[in-house]
Amino acid sequence: MLIPVEDGPAIVACNTCRHSADAREDDAGMRGGAQLVAALRSVQQSDARYAGVAVQEMPCLFACTDFCTIHLRAPGKVGYVLGRFTPDEDAATAILDYAVHYAASEHGRVPFKQWPQGVKGHFITRTPPQGFVAE
Repeated sequence: MLIPVEDGPAIVACNTCRHSADAREDDAGMRGGAQLVAALRSVQQSDARYAGVAVQEMPCLFACTDFCTIHLRAPGKVGYVLGRFTPDEDAATAILDYAVHYAASEHGRVPFKQWPQGVKGHFITRTPPQGFVAE
């Protein structure tokens, strides 16, 4: 049931997420989560700045009402679940830009002034790292 992955900064994207609040799939029958994974990988490959953040995928993050959902995580850092993205390269770029700042941060807190516009309003939850709670 669990698949081992590298234990570093990562964006875990739900590959089965709805396309939008109103539609499960796009006109071609593709789920939004699968589209977002493809966009994340495409953008990541286009810029070396993103090499330090893994793009991983799994089915269902159980945030179905918040379609196109990702979990940003790293060892010893506060994690975040974000959603309600349009599954395209603009969203993927904003997510990866935020993830670069997140990976460089000490505990997972990125100053608001460094947040790309494309992630503002998309945060769903904050999760403490194992063995810690946030202050």
